[in-house]
Amino acid sequence: MDPISLGEGNTPLVRSQRIGPALGLKNLYFKLETVNPTGSYKDRFAAAAIADMQRQGKRRVIATSSGNTGSALAAYAAAAGMACTIAIVDGAPAGKLRQMMAYGADIKKIQGFGHDAKVTQATFEFLQQLGAQPDAQLQISAYHYSPVGMGGVEAIGREIAAQLSAHGQQADHVFSCAGGGGLTLAVARGFCTAVEFESIDASPHVHCVQPIGNNTIAGPLRDGSDQAQATVCTTKISGLQVASVIDGDAVIAACRASGGTGWLVEDAEIYESQTELARQEGIFSEPAGAVPLTGLKQALAAGQIPSTATIICLVTGTGFKDLDSVDAMLGANACPTISLAQFVQQLRETPLL
Repeated sequence: MDPISLGEGNTPLVRSQRIGPALGLKNLYFKLETVNPTGSYKDRFAAAAIADMQRQGKRRVIATSSGNTGSALAAYAAAAGMACTIAIVDGAPAGKLRQMMAYGADIKKIQGFGHDAKVTQATFEFLQQLGAQPDAQLQISAYHYSPVGMGGVEAIGREIAAQLSAHGQQADHVFSCAGGGGLTLAVARGFCTAVEFESIDASPHVHCVQPIGNNTIAGPLRDGSDQAQATVCTTKISGLQVASVIDGDAVIAACRASGGTGWLVEDAEIYESQTELARQEGIFSEPAGAVPLTGLKQALAAGQIPSTATIICLVTGTGFKDLDSVDAMLGANACPTISLAQFVQQLRETPLL
């Protein structure tokens, strides 16, 4: 049986048109994971995870998600004819839940899950029991729980290396958002593989960016600690509400080895970056996908990134994933219904740009 694929991977790496120049950067790129089949990089995880389950003859996916992992696993499970049960992080956006249910997943939202470290850890432990049943397998997008699936995410680093090499460039800095840290660790490992296969001379500095309300990894990394820390999560940024350590210790080691560090950013700053991506670059990102750009701006303000560096910001998921954040971006700017005469008159009165 051929592994299930819905066309994930090989996503575009696009040069910044306006944000980069405005920041004084000559080579800022965005890796658009938004164009994956269900709208996020988690499709890479789901493709590898479901293929592994097919090889083992497993038929039931047990998972946890704040949205994107669940949507990806639900889609790939549907394509493989597998049942899919998902424990949902408290506060996950309704759009992501509808997407999971559209694919036929059985989902339940757990009170306090993703915000309270004890509840989160207890939920993980119960899911591990369910996933240990003979016909089932637990899939959580973290190396600690699902290393095979996370192996699929490592392709992001290798792709960036190949895409830049085709133009005679190499990445100097890569900014990645983190909740549990799996994405950042996978990207760092992908670059290490590219170095091993001599695709690039050296790994770029991989930076871990987190909302300040979920400081499990970035703060300890920046402060010189070797260990991540559990916290009480207060951020509203969906997908990054992971109060437990998960892959945090390994992320700290990988980022530090690459020469990268940690950055903590405010939710309000993230929403500003989300708006900038849409209105200055034409990139429709969910808030989590704007976190790397927010971290880059902080690093620039600290004087730690030279203007000539080649920089990559990962845009991890589409704006359709979190329409509440888009509503907040638009404010009261609803689309009115007007007559043709009014339309003509308004355009005549509006100066051309």
